[in-house]
Amino acid sequence: MCGIVGAIDSNPNGLIEKVTRANNSLSHRGPDGKGIKSFNHEGKSIVFAHSRLSIIDLSDLGYQPMSSEDGRYWITYNGEVYNYKEIRDELIDLGYSFKSDTDTEVLLNSWIEWGSNCLAKLTGMFAFVIYDLDKRRIYCVRDAFGIKPFYYFATQERFYFSSEVPSLFLLIDEKKKLNPASVVNYLLRSSYDVAEYTLTKGINALKPGCFLTINLDNELELKEERWWKPSIEENRNISFNDAVAKLRELFLESVKLHMRSDVPIGAALSGGIDSSAIVCAMRYLEPNIPIHTFSYIASNSSVDEEKWVDIVNNHVGAIPHKIQLSYKDLADEIDDLIIAQGEPFGSTSIYAQYRVFKSAKENGITVILEGQGADEMLAGYFGYPEHASMSYFDKGAFLRLFKFLHSWSKLHNQSSKPIVKYIFSYSISILLKGISKNVKRFSRLISSNHEVEPGKNSLTNGIRGLINKFYKTATPVWLVADADQLMKEANDQINKEDEEIPIKGRRLVYELRRSLVGHHRAGINSLLRHGDRNAMKWSVEGRVPFLTIEMAEFLLSLPEDYLLSKDGLTKNVFRQAMRGIVPDEILDRTDKIGFATPEQEWTSNMNVDEIERVISYVDFLNEIELQNEVKETLNGSRPFSWFAWRVINFSRWLEVNKTHIEPNVR
Repeated sequence: MCGIVGAIDSNPNGLIEKVTRANNSLSHRGPDGKGIKSFNHEGKSIVFAHSRLSIIDLSDLGYQPMSSEDGRYWITYNGEVYNYKEIRDELIDLGYSFKSDTDTEVLLNSWIEWGSNCLAKLTGMFAFVIYDLDKRRIYCVRDAFGIKPFYYFATQERFYFSSEVPSLFLLIDEKKKLNPASVVNYLLRSSYDVAEYTLTKGINALKPGCFLTINLDNELELKEERWWKPSIEENRNISFNDAVAKLRELFLESVKLHMRSDVPIGAALSGGIDSSAIVCAMRYLEPNIPIHTFSYIASNSSVDEEKWVDIVNNHVGAIPHKIQLSYKDLADEIDDLIIAQGEPFGSTSIYAQYRVFKSAKENGITVILEGQGADEMLAGYFGYPEHASMSYFDKGAFLRLFKFLHSWSKLHNQSSKPIVKYIFSYSISILLKGISKNVKRFSRLISSNHEVEPGKNSLTNGIRGLINKFYKTATPVWLVADADQLMKEANDQINKEDEEIPIKGRRLVYELRRSLVGHHRAGINSLLRHGDRNAMKWSVEGRVPFLTIEMAEFLLSLPEDYLLSKDGLTKNVFRQAMRGIVPDEILDRTDKIGFATPEQEWTSNMNVDEIERVISYVDFLNEIELQNEVKETLNGSRPFSWFAWRVINFSRWLEVNKTHIEPNVR
């Protein structure tokens, strides 16, 4: 786990100094060493830099940027390839030799041997850049799920990249502008880290499961390709018991690989099924090693999970570390947290995770295993019931649908009315679109015989207006400049990847796949960003054993009721796979908390008087309306929502980054 940064620029003046400064800002990601390498290609200056956190092969042989034996290829790489030993053996059989025991050298030689086809072989997390001097190509690659970050800024003359947005700011001379659509989606919907979008214009994230090819012979021509997108075709030939056995095997193998390390390891433990399964699997695989667990405890609150944490710690004989926090702790560290995260985030629970990793650092633990990704792969949270219901609806299994809704509602103590509304809304939208299509055909017939002024077909426009009204999201009063256009851009941003039609009867796994590959407006991208920045702030490597290609492809191929049972039980197949490893008390839980904080109490104590001043220079926001809505939320005049926290967070982020963000005064 490390930090990477680099630049391609037609102007070499001061470039090495800028890259060095940006690399130094990533010292928290890599405190164990710095490296930099520069190249020139037909008037273009190229600089790669690296900040190293030593995890595997702690010797100097692991320093980067690293070159191939013949000097043709160079790599700067952030991440871990857990199955590097197995791939290394395969490469040795093909005639390769190695001078180190690093996964970096294995990764570089894998690319040399197989090109981008090597990526599907890797079990791990990674973001890396490879320069092929002979082909005059640079390749920028991100892992299948986006566990490791990669941001870039590109023009015809320049290409800058980094592991973090604040580091990228140091490479770009001019001030940056806000991306209004991203800001609206964050404030209004808590939707952020979707696909390539950031809150800053011109700064993009490389999408999960994708790679960029940069042709140095042209004006920095960029080509993006997707290297992984799992199938959701159903495997109808596997029984539930066989699926249980296979998942148990895959999960234990993944945890075993994720425990490979030359430094001390531990685990984040919330007391939920996912983190408990990881801790218990560690003990199952290694009966005698010390296991350090780190848990946030929200004492005397409705989100206190200490009871469950204690059950797991006692079961495995762990060395527990419990973190208790107050509003004052958050107030003291909020700016440090915002700087560490790089961009705003959705709730104060991110601070609990931040302090968990801080505790790991203080106790000498460099690697932490955590449970991110399980909900998105196993139909967790509340089980994505709307999408599961639509699958029953597609199949015409209306009696099953009725029984599912009744059981799900009873099990989770939730009303099924929103699910019924979702099904009804979807059905009406399909009906309206069908009518619209037929009206267009009818209109074309009329137009062939009669002159109809463009845009004046009242029947077509009426249907279109009805569809728009049906879908319309209310425009908030705090949008002041081109509000309707901004709402359209915000909607287009989160719906950009929705063009593919879901497979009927497979709508649940379709939704899970969207969450996993970074297309979902509430997908896993933001959770992985939180975890990466919180861990790296303290020079700790966070690992996520649930997120492997093999496990994802297996789970997405299963019948949907193996994931979300016909009775509404989430993580159905995984609960059974963990019997005998995880205590039944944990596996029988049906609630979902995680590192949740007493959100309302903490937010209500925050100072909101600065919101109006800080946001006043954002030309598309009404700072007075925003501040009033926050105050009314916190004083109880409005129902509590996380919107208040998002506005506070956004205003603090603007203040922290005021030297980099260009003001747009009305």
